[in-house]
Amino acid sequence: MSERRACTAIEQHRSTQRYAPKERHDEMLLVAAMHQFVKDHPRRGCRYITTCLRRQGWRVNHKRVHRLWKQEGFRVPKKRHKKRAVGDSSNACDKRSATVRNDVWTWDFIHDRTMDGRQLKFLIILDEFTRECLCLDVARSIKADDVLGVLAALIPRHGLPDHIRSDNGSEFIAKEMKNWLEKADIETLYIEPGAPWQNGYAESFNSRLRDEFLEMNYFHTTNEAQHLATAWKDHYNNARPHTSLGNKTPREFAEQFMGACSTSLRSAPQAPMNCCPGGQT
Repeated sequence: MSERRACTAIEQHRSTQRYAPKERHDEMLLVAAMHQFVKDHPRRGCRYITTCLRRQGWRVNHKRVHRLWKQEGFRVPKKRHKKRAVGDSSNACDKRSATVRNDVWTWDFIHDRTMDGRQLKFLIILDEFTRECLCLDVARSIKADDVLGVLAALIPRHGLPDHIRSDNGSEFIAKEMKNWLEKADIETLYIEPGAPWQNGYAESFNSRLRDEFLEMNYFHTTNEAQHLATAWKDHYNNARPHTSLGNKTPREFAEQFMGACSTSLRSAPQAPMNCCPGGQT
């Protein structure tokens, strides 16, 4: 088919079909100038770069600058908000150690994956004095409200702690978390940012959990992971002796101090949500 008949069939002018874009000799220079402006002003966008080019003497249309902007793959990076550092080294476990049962609890997260590659998030809560694992809950996602629900469910069974030690994770420094702990008269012990060794009891437990449980099991579903985690927690509390506890299990050691802490008589405010989905406290 000839070009004439093809253009007639699709109702396109032959001049449009034969049009060839004209190469601009200043294109490379313009792109180089754009690269320099983007390097000098990484937080500014296409319109600002157009203004800078015009002030430099370029007679350029904003649509042309936008085309080259897309062609070169320029983009303004997303804003990054700095985390507020709320921790202090004086809250480290070696400087502010637990002296009785329910004096200091500690909580942390440890991560793993199911066989399909999806995330599993484990919430651990320990009594630092008795080494007892009070919570080992697993879910795909655990937020601040979920943590509060778990904590509220633990208190009627184990008592109300005087302090809770943690790192500066977003779940632990959330505004609703701080407000709830303040109402419950629970003092927070935030460790120094970037210093996990200051939360040594949680890190030690995480190491045992990783070595003795997570590395030894494959999980297909969240329910399966929770079932196995609950069984391992019961074994850890009731059958696994600790040399630091005089070769007693955490539960045996804790039974020596049942009722020894008056904090168990204090009441806690109601949590905004129930414990996290699928959790077993």
